[in-house]
Amino acid sequence: MDYPIRSLQHLRPILVGFRKQAGLSQQALAEQLGITQQSYAQIEANPASTSVERLYTVLRLLGAELLLSPAGQPSPDAAIAQEATDAGPPAARLARQRAPGPARPEAPARQEPPPSARERW
Repeated sequence: MDYPIRSLQHLRPILVGFRKQAGLSQQALAEQLGITQQSYAQIEANPASTSVERLYTVLRLLGAELLLSPAGQPSPDAAIAQEATDAGPPAARLARQRAPGPARPEAPARQEPPPSARERW
């Protein structure tokens, strides 16, 4: 399941949820990170204040991955789930696969943006 993060306040409940789902206490995760429980509690309480590198390490230890996508476009998992829902029950999908008919149109080729100068923030 994907968890869109549209503001930094969304990070805290997601981190807590992943940690609990992994069956880890703050102390156990802190030990894996090589920091104190209090330091990890500060990261979890305000993840926006930690470095991206530290946040990435925490997510990796929790078995989560960081996925960035353009705003307004569904994630690959959401697109697959929508296709499965649109297809109907397995028997209906199988019947459609066997039935002759027009070929599905191919998706347009993905275009890479032109190389540009590095952005400065």
